[in-house]
Amino acid sequence: MPHDNASLIRVAAQEGSELGVDDARALFAAILAGEVAPHELEQILAASERRRASLAELTGFMRALDAHSSRLEVPHGGPRPILLPAYHGTRRQANLTALVALLLQRYQVPVLVHGIDGEAGLNNPGRRRVEEGVSDRDFAAPDGPTGHRVTTADVLCELGIEPATSLADAQSRLRHGKVAYAPVALLAPGLGRLFAPPTQDSLPTIAHSLALLIDPFAGDGYRVIGAPSAVDLAAMREFLLASRTDALLFLGTEGEPYADPRRQTRFEHVAAGVVTSCADAEGEGIEREPSLPASSDAPTTAAWIANVLAGTEPVPPPLIMQLGCCLAGARRQGAAA
Repeated sequence: MPHDNASLIRVAAQEGSELGVDDARALFAAILAGEVAPHELEQILAASERRRASLAELTGFMRALDAHSSRLEVPHGGPRPILLPAYHGTRRQANLTALVALLLQRYQVPVLVHGIDGEAGLNNPGRRRVEEGVSDRDFAAPDGPTGHRVTTADVLCELGIEPATSLADAQSRLRHGKVAYAPVALLAPGLGRLFAPPTQDSLPTIAHSLALLIDPFAGDGYRVIGAPSAVDLAAMREFLLASRTDALLFLGTEGEPYADPRRQTRFEHVAAGVVTSCADAEGEGIEREPSLPASSDAPTTAAWIANVLAGTEPVPPPLIMQLGCCLAGARRQGAAA
């Protein structure tokens, strides 16, 4: 690792300090390339738990990540591909990210779901709590355990959709109109390593924030970002506006990219540096309690999703609204400026 990056590490690990865009890019490029020693990386990740990255730092980090990410081709002759970053899993209610993906597939929209392959530390008791400001009552599942997180990968596997084994595999699935699930290690190997450092027992905040913004379609994909908290929502909005990135932004369910099926959600389209409302939250609840899985485990959730797709269970109204917003975003022409 170049000697002049040592000072950047000290700044990044120090509270009350802030890196500029170019310095942040240089430092994160070194991290992604594996040029930062493990103990120094621990200091940086620990600092990212104590303070959130500034707009300048996030911009620099993303420039480095873009340069170290894999690329996929946009399928020709159809809607823009939808990206569903699924990195949290759910603990208190059924994980319905797979339902959103499969509903979009029915409209011939290319869908790339990406996240952590398997549990990858999601059920570690030391993991950072992401539902900031949300009570346990708000996320209570009927019969589901509260200590075990069910990932989107878990649910997709129950539905017969295994993780892609290579970029060519993911590309083929997209080309043939299938939902593709890509582990983060496939799309951004350097970033993937940050989700499971051998001595780190919590999810690195900055790694998660950056993972939400991955776009292997070089700006032609439409990101669907379910922010894990109101603070994260504001930070994501600031970055998307500054970078003129296209996305659907809303407060996700336990950090997963689907709307809470039991309450109205405000959805924001962000495009070309402008935010417009796709759907507004009109109240805390919805008119009638929706039918939901009896338990939050992956097999029960997958069976319920299969029933929804077969028409024997209704789609919860907030997810219908999300589907409409996603389809509107997929129809937009061109990439972010």
